[in-house]
Amino acid sequence: MSEFELVAMGGTFDIIHKGHIALLSNAFSISSKVIIGLTSDEFAKRKGKKLLSTYDTRLGNLENAIKSNFPQKSYQISKLDDDFGPAVLEEGVEALVVSEETRYQGDVLNRLRAEKRLPPVKIISVPMILAKDGGRISTTRIRNSEIDTEGNLS
Repeated sequence: MSEFELVAMGGTFDIIHKGHIALLSNAFSISSKVIIGLTSDEFAKRKGKKLLSTYDTRLGNLENAIKSNFPQKSYQISKLDDDFGPAVLEEGVEALVVSEETRYQGDVLNRLRAEKRLPPVKIISVPMILAKDGGRISTTRIRNSEIDTEGNLS
């Protein structure tokens, strides 16, 4: 029996790395179903992100990562054109899984849900996964060839 029926999380997932797997693992370990918001190309650009892959490629890579790491888990991937997507409107969402650096988003989400007379969600903050050098694992560091997707120094 899972702690939650439905949780939400989101990301760009441009290069899927150990930190993303930790977020997904946490979400799947506490919930029967996970809604995963995947940032659209347009929204990523508005946020100043320089993408290596298109939405369709990132979607395929995310689905492959879930199937290989979390077989038989129930999930839905929704395109995000804003910070929260279905997490704002979906009454059944009970928790939001975030990284430490995006923890503040939970408070913003709960304010938006309150405006729509929806119950607040519990905020589950997952610690950042560190690379071998003690810095955080991030797509930017991987893209800059500082580390690989597992956090090993390049």
